[in-house]
Amino acid sequence: MLQTLVVKIGTSSLTQLKTGQLALSTIAALAEILSQLRRQGHQVILVSSGAVGVGCARLGLTERPRTITLKQAVAAVGQGRLMRVYDDLFTTLQQPIAQVLLTRSDLVQRSRYVNVYNTFQELLGLGVIPVVNENDTVAVEELKFGDNDTLSALVASLVEADWLFLLTDVDRLYSADPRSVPDAQPITLVKHIEQLAQLQVQTGDRGSQWGTGGMVTKIAAARIAAAAGVRTVITEGRFPHNIEKILQGEPLGTQFEPQPQPNRARKRWIAYGLIPSGKLYLDQGAVEAICQTGKSLLAAGITAVEGEFYTQDAVQLCDKNGNEVARGLVNYSSTELQQIRGRHSSEISAILGYTGAETVVHRDNLVLV
Repeated sequence: MLQTLVVKIGTSSLTQLKTGQLALSTIAALAEILSQLRRQGHQVILVSSGAVGVGCARLGLTERPRTITLKQAVAAVGQGRLMRVYDDLFTTLQQPIAQVLLTRSDLVQRSRYVNVYNTFQELLGLGVIPVVNENDTVAVEELKFGDNDTLSALVASLVEADWLFLLTDVDRLYSADPRSVPDAQPITLVKHIEQLAQLQVQTGDRGSQWGTGGMVTKIAAARIAAAAGVRTVITEGRFPHNIEKILQGEPLGTQFEPQPQPNRARKRWIAYGLIPSGKLYLDQGAVEAICQTGKSLLAAGITAVEGEFYTQDAVQLCDKNGNEVARGLVNYSSTELQQIRGRHSSEISAILGYTGAETVVHRDNLVLV
């Protein structure tokens, strides 16, 4: 069966740990297997880290930049070098590739989100393998993906992929870091993300010296992908041929099962494409109405408003303890909601002086998280 595959490879797999130089044998093996999968008819997208790491090696820097401006400059140096290596290897295999650099802004605005989707579809239709990275040179801190695990999950969600492969420096997820805990237990299948809490899985928030991600970001990526109906696999980046073995059914790595009823594309955009501008705290009745019966959010159920936002901005909907239960687009600004929170819908026009929407967040613009 022909499928759409998103493969993310991290800096720890692309570079040599001690020097930060490119691990050319790994990259060559990756190019070979992805080209082979493309010849078999699969649609393939590669999300590649490494621009900053390669830039550091090129410039003789001994540690990852700490300021965003230096990181942007180093990424500009490294991205061209990284793409040249990819292009040389894929060209040898007669496989065309394309560079796609994204910022979070490309997914926040709905029209740009749709445009990115259309670009991917055209490239895949042409038999091209898009090579995706965050556009570190122009991204600002407030609009960064933070790590390419998140970026790859959002891309997998956007194109409605069948598989997301997260290639990293361990062979699978463990109950603790196997590099420091010898008797850490391997985990081969995760049916629900909540299962990891029951297994007391310990996750680090850092990868290698040159990378930004850790296992915690991969689990967060798996959550995004699962909600989109994408099966996610964490497996070792030094052996890219494991991708084909996993597709053939071998029990390698850790697999995260997708949700049986994935969210629609618009709701995935609301849940993961947008950056929330504020929080609404809800009483228990409102939480139950939203989570259990699929109702819209009314002003009467809001106990507190946090942050500054405008109409149609995304906000987090939280229970009284601050736990996010849903996310949605608001029909009122934060200033207006401060005036009408806790009040019945019939009172809104008298309070605000005009007739507004009956709902604060309509259920069509609301998604559980």
